[in-house]
Order: sequence, then C-alpha cells, then structure tokens
Amino acid sequence: MKPRTQRAAATKASPELVVERFAPEQTFKTRAYEALKQAILGMEIYASPEPTWIDERQLSEQLGVSRTPVREAIVMLEHEGLVKSVPRKGVMVLKKTKREVIDMIQAWAALESMAARLATLNASDADIAGLRTLFQGFNEGHKPSDHLSEYSSANLQFHQTIVKLSGSQVLVDMTEQILLHVRGIRQITIGRDDRATRSMIDHLAIIDAIEKRDTERAMKLSRDHTLGLAAYVEAHSEGILE
Repeated sequence: MKPRTQRAAATKASPELVVERFAPEQTFKTRAYEALKQAILGMEIYASPEPTWIDERQLSEQLGVSRTPVREAIVMLEHEGLVKSVPRKGVMVLKKTKREVIDMIQAWAALESMAARLATLNASDADIAGLRTLFQGFNEGHKPSDHLSEYSSANLQFHQTIVKLSGSQVLVDMTEQILLHVRGIRQITIGRDDRATRSMIDHLAIIDAIEKRDTERAMKLSRDHTLGLAAYVEAHSEGILE
C-alpha cells in the first residue's frame, strides 16, 4: 500500500476534467457564426462603392434558426471587426480605409514571407508541385490579362496555398482575419496596368525558389511581391478606398 503522501501527490497530478454539455442555443449561435463568417469572407465587398448590409430576418430564414443566435453571431463578428451595427439602419459589412488596407497588406507580406520560409523547410515536393499547376493553363496563347477572372482565382489560391504549405495553423488563422480585405483589393487591382502579367512572373519566381528550397530567396520574393501591392494601392486607390 502506497504511503499517504504518494497517494496525495498522484491525486494532485490527475485533476478531473469537467465538461458541460452544450446548450442548444449555443450550438445554433456557433453554427450561425461560422456560416455567416464564411459567407462574408466569400464576398467581394470592394467591388462596389455601395455598402453591404446584412438582413437578420433573411439570415434566420436561410439558416433555419431564430433571430436570437443570428444576433449573437453578429455580435461575435462585430468584435472581430468584420461587421458594424448602425442604429436605425442595420448591420453593415465593414470596409477598411486606405491606410488600414495598406497596413493589412503589409502584415500579409510579413506573414506570407514566413509561410514561404516554412514551406521550403517543411512542405513535400508533391505539395510544392501543386503551386505550379495553378498556372499551367496560362501561356502565350492564354495570357493572364486575357482571362482575368480565371487568373484572379488562381492568384488568390496561390497566396492561400503558400500559407497552407507552411504547415502552421497559427499562420492560417492569422491570415484569415485579413483575407477578406487583401483578397478584395487583389481582385480589383489585378486587371490594372498589366499587373496580371507581372504577377505571374513574380509567382513563377517564388515557386522556383520554394522548389529549390532556397529559403532566403523565397522569403524575399514573397515579401517584395506583396509589398508591391501595398505600394500600388498607396499610389492608385482612387475610387476604391477612402
């Protein structure tokens, strides 16, 4: 039989895990929050200068829940800076100012640069090869500038894939918070001033560096590419941002 002191030590080292059952309204709130957040992240809020409004009643009907969990989900999204409640008007999806967007693009540049670094160290050859397949359909007879919608989708997927190739869930979560705004600006600017053609040249250089496991070069090319977008927004944001 163990001495009393040993039994006490064993008891202290094994605390009891107490888990409370989810209440139905909490489950509905979480589901409403996740569905609404994904819908907002999928929107092109910078495609029009007009504000985007959220209709609580319509949302509750679409989600098949009461308006209470929808309102609670909206409060959560407001805390994250995605929406804003406007008295006597409703709930508006938030757009960022020019300065805020530039700051977010610069933050993305830093995060994606680190993701490129980790990709050279951790990603498999097969996963890295997937980056090049995104642009296989674009060549002399199928230029990015002639197929902007297709190229814009490939462009966005490229940047998100690099973050995923890092293998860091922290980086994925951090970039998700600014994805809505950076993605929207990329979509608008990609068709201007032959940026699509130059973008693809940059992308292929980044892919080459990651394939060769050239960590420093991959980091620099990735960072400079996205900082180029920040500089472009700084100089050419008329009609897009305040």
